Amino acid sequence: MEIRLEHRSAHVAVVTLDNQPRLNAMTRGMMADLARVWDELERDDTRCIVLTGAGGRAFSAGADISGDLSAREETAKMISHALLKTRVYTKPIVGAVNGDCVGGGLELLLSTDIRVAAPHARFGLPEVKWSIYPFGGATIKLVQQIGYVHAMDLLLTARLIDAAEAARLGLVNQVVEAERVLPVALEIAERIAKNSPSAVQAVKQQISATGAEHAKSREALEQELGDRVRGGKDFSEGVAAFREKRQPRYQ
Repeated sequence: MEIRLEHRSAHVAVVTLDNQPRLNAMTRGMMADLARVWDELERDDTRCIVLTGAGGRAFSAGADISGDLSAREETAKMISHALLKTRVYTKPIVGAVNGDCVGGGLELLLSTDIRVAAPHARFGLPEVKWSIYPFGGATIKLVQQIGYVHAMDLLLTARLIDAAEAARLGLVNQVVEAERVLPVALEIAERIAKNSPSAVQAVKQQISATGAEHAKSREALEQELGDRVRGGKDFSEGVAAFREKRQPRYQ
């Protein structure tokens, strides 16, 4: 279980989520490491970042629900940092979606700027099925990025969509053969890295600022709503059902 950082060229870095036995689900430790990697890359000479998952089955299945599920304010801040929820991050990020991208994995993908996906990748936000509040930014960013009705469809039904539908909705830019996902993402990153870094980062900062400020203004409400859901009777049933691989039985 780790976050791998590899510099592929002078100005392009690849960040890989690696927890393959759990479909690259992110533990709290991995999220803390990811937050540190974002800080490191923002300080160095990297001009563009490619974000992907290890193996061919998943980009990320989200948070590792088998571990710590508390969301105290300090924990919430760390998760927000890892998912770039409210931060105006200046380096462009290309998402290389090599497999399933759900829950917190999709919320992390929403922080990327250009996205390439494999045909077998699936996308979705199943949190409400398990009585979990999606506090990683999806309730704000998803509406901004694909529109109200499409965002509400994914957020409220908890259904998964395939890569073709994700492209149709504008959630990803293009769908390519699985073996070409990372090479195509790297080609895009290298093209970006050849441009003026100051101009590229200024564009990135301006466009991402609006979403980040909106998310910051809603942070207190996000914490309140998340605490309310976690404190309700449905939460223990939802988590138990997920872990026992059965349908939840809400009263």
